[in-house]
Amino acid sequence: MEIKICDITKSYRTVVGVDHFTATIHDGELVVVLGPSGCGKSSLLYILAGITKPDSGTVLFDGVDVSDIPSEEREIGLIFQNYALFPHMSALENICFPLYIKGLTKTEREAEALAIAKTLRIEQLLLRKPEELSGGEQQRVSIARALVKKPKLLLLDEPLSSLDANLRIELREEIKKIQKETGITTIYVTHDQDDAVSIADRIIIMNEGKLIQFDTFNELKKNPKEPFVSEFLQYTK
Repeated sequence: MEIKICDITKSYRTVVGVDHFTATIHDGELVVVLGPSGCGKSSLLYILAGITKPDSGTVLFDGVDVSDIPSEEREIGLIFQNYALFPHMSALENICFPLYIKGLTKTEREAEALAIAKTLRIEQLLLRKPEELSGGEQQRVSIARALVKKPKLLLLDEPLSSLDANLRIELREEIKKIQKETGITTIYVTHDQDDAVSIADRIIIMNEGKLIQFDTFNELKKNPKEPFVSEFLQYTK
């Protein structure tokens, strides 16, 4: 899915969250949105997800304006920082839930869930409840739940920020591998430069709601268009 973000603006009372933001994300591309806390990264992601409605501007999915299309009909997978798993459901039931909403039979749901669980190496955890899983295991279940419905767009909001360094490295490599295998257009929000450099095809640098530069990491380092870009990359190194 190709994503066109056309002059999007979103304000919260006196604070501008996203400020006249325009960008095109190519089909099958993994784009990381990088910037300091409060720069508008998550606001942009929630607009793409249909959770937040912009004040102005449009978002096009493969040329179709999705402004009035609800989140559940946008063919997206959304992964949060806090996993957002249903505590009363097993890992298997959590992964199956989007397929239940789509109307698949129990047999179909469980077959799809088992296949994606094997990809993420969590098939042995499927009968456990979230409270019985480690943070990394919970995040793998969250990723499996997002991927099982075969979305055309995958959105990740700081998905690894609560994990320790070794697990972050392992899971971001897993995310990159799965994204390349599936070819799903992916937008990954983070404030961590290491995450961005490790997995991104291209990186969006944001500050104060604005798109400052959208390039490969090498281009950002060699030819920063504004002082903020080089200062931020140096600061977060």
